[in-house]
Amino acid sequence: MKKGEEQERFLFGVALTVRPKWQQFLICSSGFFFGYLINGICEEYVYNRLQFSYGWYFTFIQGFVYLALIRLNGFDTKQMVNPWNTYVKLSAVLMGSHGLTKGSLAFLNYPAQIMFKSTKVLPVMIMGAFIPGLRRKYPPHEYVSATLLVVGLIIFTLADAQTSPNFSIIGVVMITGALIMDSFLGNLQEAIFTMSPETTQMEMLFCSTVVGLPVLIPPMVLTGELFRAWKSCYQHPYVYGVLVFEAMATFVGQVSVLSLIALFGAATTAMVTTARKVVTLLLSYLLFTKPLTEQHASGLLLISMGIALKLLPDSKPQKRVLVSTALPEFMKPAAKGNAAEANNEDDEERRPLV
Repeated sequence: MKKGEEQERFLFGVALTVRPKWQQFLICSSGFFFGYLINGICEEYVYNRLQFSYGWYFTFIQGFVYLALIRLNGFDTKQMVNPWNTYVKLSAVLMGSHGLTKGSLAFLNYPAQIMFKSTKVLPVMIMGAFIPGLRRKYPPHEYVSATLLVVGLIIFTLADAQTSPNFSIIGVVMITGALIMDSFLGNLQEAIFTMSPETTQMEMLFCSTVVGLPVLIPPMVLTGELFRAWKSCYQHPYVYGVLVFEAMATFVGQVSVLSLIALFGAATTAMVTTARKVVTLLLSYLLFTKPLTEQHASGLLLISMGIALKLLPDSKPQKRVLVSTALPEFMKPAAKGNAAEANNEDDEERRPLV
């Protein structure tokens, strides 16, 4: 790829980069909303209706479904452009976030869990300024927009806590840990796409899953969840059908999220995921017959204001340090001569990524 050219991106065979930006955004967002709305409904059903609360085990099963679907999409390790060690820290953070998020549902009701997770857009934006190879800076109105979204969702879900409370200090600790991991996750993924434009969404998901699956085994064994979950699912095998269906839908959403990160950045993607949580909350109330109050309406108003503010055009583009042209010396064997020496001053900034 020549310097200055945009890396060609596809989403399940649909060419993205040849389309206008608004079409790219619409296609990726639609895939994300589709996958994760189904994911939210399945999680509510499995955790609250069936009373199965095995987050680590369910994430483990989901990983194998991902690998099967990635293989069906034609990905092979020969297509990799990044070394395996690039994905070690990334996959550990990814699997930890997934496991803690799913596990927290055993202690928090679903809307309460969303309250905590929805605040991640602010730490994602802040963390973007410190990630090596990224150094994102955002205009003030985007911070205001993110704050309105977060406050609106908190108000909305605090109203839920008054009508159907299900809070626990253990759940709060677990979801806080997931939030911290999420603040790193999106920015690390964007940094890899930025520094290595040839990286595909399938490679990112495949390598993160392969490296991350073993990370789930120790907590499952130490907590005894592996044996309890195996016994429960053996007695109720239809749960596996729900989990596989959920994983297939989540796979569509996850690849769409990676496409959004590659094309629009981690913070914009976090805003989209926050907007999705609003729709998920409303569906949770409609499908599972929970009461709506005036406090819910106030929260929705702030959320709408935040989304409207986000849609305002920027007076100038976001500042972003692009280092993709230096990637071959960073991710691949070093070039000879002066080219390698010229890149020495950037080594300290890049090293933490891998």
